[in-house]
Amino acid sequence: MLKHKSLLWVWIVIVSGYNCAAQRTGRATVSLNDQWEFQKPDAQIKKVTLPHTWNDKDVLDDVPGYYRGIGIYKRKLKLDHSVKDRAVFLVFNGVAQESEVFINDKSAGRHIGSYTKFIVPISAFLNYKEDVIEVRVNNRFNEDIPPLTADFTFFGGIYRNVSLLITSPIHFSQKEHGSSGIFITTPSVSGESASVNINSFVENNGSSGKKVQVISSIFNDSGEQITSVSSTVTLAKGEKKSIVQDIKSIKNPSLWSPKNPYLYRVVTKIVDVKTSVVIDQVSNPLGFRWFKFDANEGFFLNGKSLKLMGASRHQDYENLGNATPDALQIKDVELLKTMGGNFLRVAHYPQDPLILEACDRLGILASVEIPVVNTITESEAFTKNCMNMQTEMISQNFNHPSVIIWAYMNEILLRPKFADDKPRQQIYFNHVRELAQKLDSLTRKLDPSRYTLLVNHGAWDIYNKVGLTKIPMIVGWNLYSGWYSGAPEDFTKFLDKHHKELPNTPFMVTEYGADADPRIRTNQPVRFDKSVEYSMKFHQVYLNAMLSRPFVADGMAWNLADFNSETREETMPHINNKGLLTIGRQPKDTYFLYQAYLSDKPFLKITSAQWKDRSALADSGKMVSTQNIQVATNLKSAELFLEGKSFGIKEAVDHLIEWKVPFADGRNQIKVVSGNQNDQADINFQLQPFHFNDRIAFKDINILLGAKRFYIDNQEHEFWMPNQPYRGGSWGYIGGEPFKGTNNRISYGSDKNILGTENDPVYQTQQVGIKQFKFDVPDGEYDLSLHFAELVGGELKEALAYNLDNNHKKEVEEKRVFSVSINTVPFMQKVNLAQEFGYATAIKKKTRVTVQGGKGIVIDFLAIEGKAVLNAIQLRKVY
Repeated sequence: MLKHKSLLWVWIVIVSGYNCAAQRTGRATVSLNDQWEFQKPDAQIKKVTLPHTWNDKDVLDDVPGYYRGIGIYKRKLKLDHSVKDRAVFLVFNGVAQESEVFINDKSAGRHIGSYTKFIVPISAFLNYKEDVIEVRVNNRFNEDIPPLTADFTFFGGIYRNVSLLITSPIHFSQKEHGSSGIFITTPSVSGESASVNINSFVENNGSSGKKVQVISSIFNDSGEQITSVSSTVTLAKGEKKSIVQDIKSIKNPSLWSPKNPYLYRVVTKIVDVKTSVVIDQVSNPLGFRWFKFDANEGFFLNGKSLKLMGASRHQDYENLGNATPDALQIKDVELLKTMGGNFLRVAHYPQDPLILEACDRLGILASVEIPVVNTITESEAFTKNCMNMQTEMISQNFNHPSVIIWAYMNEILLRPKFADDKPRQQIYFNHVRELAQKLDSLTRKLDPSRYTLLVNHGAWDIYNKVGLTKIPMIVGWNLYSGWYSGAPEDFTKFLDKHHKELPNTPFMVTEYGADADPRIRTNQPVRFDKSVEYSMKFHQVYLNAMLSRPFVADGMAWNLADFNSETREETMPHINNKGLLTIGRQPKDTYFLYQAYLSDKPFLKITSAQWKDRSALADSGKMVSTQNIQVATNLKSAELFLEGKSFGIKEAVDHLIEWKVPFADGRNQIKVVSGNQNDQADINFQLQPFHFNDRIAFKDINILLGAKRFYIDNQEHEFWMPNQPYRGGSWGYIGGEPFKGTNNRISYGSDKNILGTENDPVYQTQQVGIKQFKFDVPDGEYDLSLHFAELVGGELKEALAYNLDNNHKKEVEEKRVFSVSINTVPFMQKVNLAQEFGYATAIKKKTRVTVQGGKGIVIDFLAIEGKAVLNAIQLRKVY
């Protein structure tokens, strides 16, 4: 039983006193985000403030899965008695995913779907004494509600803003699928003139008929009224009417574009003819622009060619899930604009109304889509829900000038059902195609002014065979050559293939990207090492290919920011790391690369400054370590300085310049200059001696076995280095080889989630069959730590569907028993990692070692059964 206690009161006084008729009849909107109580079944009641999700914590833990079920929200509401003769609504901007609203224990409305607004009329249920609002929410898996599966987390809760709307009985209709009830189009636009069509739905919930005027006025961005149109209509009791108004010619309109996002306002009023009192009023944005997509020449806005470049966006934020505050959401669009982007793919679902408002204001073109992802259910209910979602999405976002595309499917053949039954699978494919055609036809009917888009993954043959490339006006391709499959160079081949074989179909690159864990750096980038350096090379190839081909209308990086995906493991479990920003919205090197490619202002940035804390071996016989420094720029050349000393002028190649820089121990100040542009940074360098008898004082070292990458542990402020074979006078391993898992896309290491640690990369690589590890350190006292994890075996998990060449070999478990001794003294006897600690579990063993007689530290690994392993090692000098 759910316990209901200590329900909260909130007093809302709409307008105190009502001194004039206008106050009694105007529209009022009041936030209802505060003073809610929340409860899961059989759990305690908690006080919460909206936006709220119950999955902000459990999606990040090491327990597979997250709570998908019922949550109940409650609050009390007391309204001023003068509201009794008015129309009262609850407005929900986003509730995931099934919801039912109760007022005083009576059901007032239901909604299906996580990502669109819905409005519930509640006047008939109010007693104006002690009204109780209860919202029952459920984010369970439901085969009739998309999305069914996806590479993102399905957070539950009332995770967007909620408000109370109070209007006159005669008002703009709140029954138009969550929209404002007003739909604006611009039938003709040119630099000389523009026309406007305004379709307003007005309804009368009053007790009698009334004659009203509907007045629509257009204001420029200075607040000056430039034109107005009026219509008189008589509304009978309970009647709803559509009032269509045409404004034929607005002379010399200021055109909306990314460089000049000029916004007009359309203010539409309902006025009582007898009293001239404004009964209701709504404002909508208006932007004058015209556009087209061309299969050969790409995209045109206002008659001029424009390459659309930008990113996709997910709505969650670090430690907040989908319950993201307004300011942080708006900041995302601002970050895209600062990057030089002019396009946002709102993926894979409609997002907070603030996002498209920001796009309108900042000049970001946009596409929006419903969450039909990966697979469908062949049911009437699933189709009905898809159609309703598409209708709601279009209706609610209809008036945004930034929106130029409606989309409705993403990678729908990625996980085709009935793989073992080809005749049945063909029926399934037919149903997919039929659903796509229904959604496309519906979209063209609801909004003939915009384009339709269906997004495919890179399986050319199957999408053409099923017929999905023939339905939409634009075909989108999500392409990951060089990441999930193939090599980066295959990307250009795919672009040219589409243009050759579908020469009359405009297309976009709707996704592309490579994981970039900002804690992982390398001097030897390889596919799937998760390094920032590999991601930089990957994005360069893609940007060059798209920008050099006019027929590629659009390139949308996946993703603007890292986002939560609970089923992912890899170096940062539960996070998809393909973002140009971290999930906390800190820029990665790739973000600066995009600024260099896309910005129309001079740009110069030391991207390597993101790797500000480093540890590496000194060059042989020297007091410095030579490392790469990379600069992103849209300028021709630049000059780099280290501590004031010039390292020469170099020209940019594909917007990047690199120098070899000798870093000394401690702080190193670097500066790059080009004309009147400059950037500088401090690199904190821990220099490791090439030989322990060098002049460089040894303090501590952290080494990753079986790895070619560096790792920065920001919490412990530890800098991990790749291993090396043993070298006399220095350190290193003897025997064995780097671990290579059963996944053929990874050249070394594992992508399993390592339990018991936040530092998964420390344990995801290892040396298999190691015989010894030696440190030729001077005599003294040292703390030594050995790190282990059994990377083979454990629960067999489903491979990510996105890894297109994920040809897993079956893991072959071998019984692994070995002993470890340090300077011939037994340290670990007959250890069996899996049996004693569990699979994919972090194990750290620490001891203090006394070195004397110039013998250094020798760690011996004795294999008793199978092969000995070591994942990482640390050594710190005590004195």
